Amino acid sequence: MKIRLLLIAMVLSFTTVQSQEAPQIVFDSLTIDYGTIEKGDDGVRIFRFTNNGTTPLEIKQVRSSCGCTIPKKPDAPIAPGASSEIEVKYDTQRVGPIRKTITVSSNASTPVVALKIKGEVIEPEEEEEEE
Repeated sequence: MKIRLLLIAMVLSFTTVQSQEAPQIVFDSLTIDYGTIEKGDDGVRIFRFTNNGTTPLEIKQVRSSCGCTIPKKPDAPIAPGASSEIEVKYDTQRVGPIRKTITVSSNASTPVVALKIKGEVIEPEEEEEEE
C-alpha cells in the first residue's frame, strides 16, 4: 500500500513539474470581429500571441472550420517570452454572416485553443451617378 501511494505521489509531482515547464500560449484576443465589410474587401486578420512559458512553443497545426478561411501558422518555434502571430484570411467574396472557428494545436500547457472570427460581408453599395 505504501509503495502504491509513493508511486501516485511521484506521478503527480512529475505531472506538476512538467506542466510548469511547458510553453504557455497567451493570445491578445480569442475573437476577431470583422464588423460589417463589403464583398471583396481585405479578409486578412492577425491573431497575436506570446509564449509565457519557459520552453519553446511549437505550433503543430492550425485548421479552420471550413475552406473559406485559410490560417497560416508560424514555421519556427517561439522562444519563451517571444511573440508571434497567426494570419487568417477569410474569403470576402462570400456574402453573409461570418462565424468561423480556427483551432490551434501546440505543445503548450493548453494544447488546443479555439479562435473565432465573426462579422458580416455585404454587397457593396452602388454609387449613384450625379447628373
